[in-house]
Amino acid sequence: MNIKRREFLTTCGLATLATQIPTLTAQGKPSLNTIRKPSRLQPGDTVGLISPAGIVDAKDIEAAQKSISQLGLKVKLGKHILDRYGYLAGKDGDRADDVNLMFSDRTIKAIIPMRGGWGCNRILPLLNYSLIRSHPKIIIGYSDITTLLLAINARSQMVTFHGPVATSTWNQFTVDYFKRILFNGEAVTMQNLNPSEVRLEIIAPGKARGKLVGGNLSVLSAMVGSPYLPTWNKSILFVEEVDEDVYRIDRMLTQLKTAGILNQIAGFIFGQCTKCSLGDEPSFTLMQVLQQHILPLGIPAWYGSMIGHIKDKFTLPIGVEVEINAELGTIRMLEAAVSLVCRTYALTES
Repeated sequence: MNIKRREFLTTCGLATLATQIPTLTAQGKPSLNTIRKPSRLQPGDTVGLISPAGIVDAKDIEAAQKSISQLGLKVKLGKHILDRYGYLAGKDGDRADDVNLMFSDRTIKAIIPMRGGWGCNRILPLLNYSLIRSHPKIIIGYSDITTLLLAINARSQMVTFHGPVATSTWNQFTVDYFKRILFNGEAVTMQNLNPSEVRLEIIAPGKARGKLVGGNLSVLSAMVGSPYLPTWNKSILFVEEVDEDVYRIDRMLTQLKTAGILNQIAGFIFGQCTKCSLGDEPSFTLMQVLQQHILPLGIPAWYGSMIGHIKDKFTLPIGVEVEINAELGTIRMLEAAVSLVCRTYALTES
């Protein structure tokens, strides 16, 4: 008697089935132009915690486990989550192995890095993008995790998510968007909770549609010229930043401009520039710099969305079609970001 593993599908919602069936090339092989959506989360699912960038402490893991368990999820820790190697959470190969192993582990339904910092860029050549594409799972984070989100979206053609890391503040605002998008599979409209507290400043009015792409501005600009960035044609670019002087924002936007990225996008959102300052006098204001770079593009744009190094965070699906309204400061998803198709595995005798 031989025991073999047979994979079969159980559909939980046929509306998203098409997103999981790849188109075929002339040779009959799956086309990498087909975006893949990870399966939605359900209560009782297991989430993998990893440290692909900066160092974390045991107390950080304990707090993160508590936050994740309050979402009705179980936690599995990466093998190297507490490693230390200089200012990194372990050697490059070990941190990359934790990413690859989480994607290959069939018990893991989502992957949440502990924190950002620095280090993800160093492991990009060590990731198994074919394996990741064949095991689509939710991966979410912000700051330095931008590197993983953009690279996996570009190289594995998979939807990724800009949102909280494991050590974030999991308050009602953040959890609400996290659950509606990743548990319920809703196509939500994102809008600031209290416009009087988070001021919205219109750079240019109007509406636009396109694929949502973006993340931390300094991380994104550092990736320019690498093979790990997605395409920009008619995309909606969102960025955020922390602890940067205005002249550095100017420098990074100039890099995106001279690299030919800005002139391809259909819309622009600058979330929050937390603790950003004018720096040495004289200086432009941040809004002056944004107007100088974005106004000539003739696209809808605004500053002041709930994106970045702040407590209240949207969950933004990278690679999903959205419609933005610069006057209202809204990001409307035009499709679900997760699949409602459930994969199960069975042992059959033969």
